[in-house]
Amino acid sequence: MIKQVIIIALSIITLIGCKNETKKVEVAETIDKNKVEVKTETTQEDYQVGSQVPNKLVCMVNNAYMGKPQIAVPVNGKTYYGCCQMCVGTLNEKESARTGIDPFSNKPVDKTEAYIVLMKKEGEVAYFESKENYLKYKKSN
Repeated sequence: MIKQVIIIALSIITLIGCKNETKKVEVAETIDKNKVEVKTETTQEDYQVGSQVPNKLVCMVNNAYMGKPQIAVPVNGKTYYGCCQMCVGTLNEKESARTGIDPFSNKPVDKTEAYIVLMKKEGEVAYFESKENYLKYKKSN
């Protein structure tokens, strides 16, 4: 029985892993040998389009705000974030996945050092060299 509950909980976590609009996550906790309690935890803050978002809430492969902490991927002393094992592999293997292009300056920017902004309500993000570049970009568009 406990093994089945653990398998179900892991399946739920896996299915939720790549969704970007999850506001609540169900967490199964074993209370005793025969009972399982399911709790709902709120994990997403309300970031608006134009808001800076924390690196750890962004899948840096999909360039998407995910609303919950992502998998940390240390590469060359820097920490990138991915939403699933496929993204973790991509971040480890492809330098191009670790670099974005600043929409204002058109210069490459390391995603760990970028000023990351939510650009669309669907979750799309952009990587800027600095807050100043974002503000200039915003003013020009």
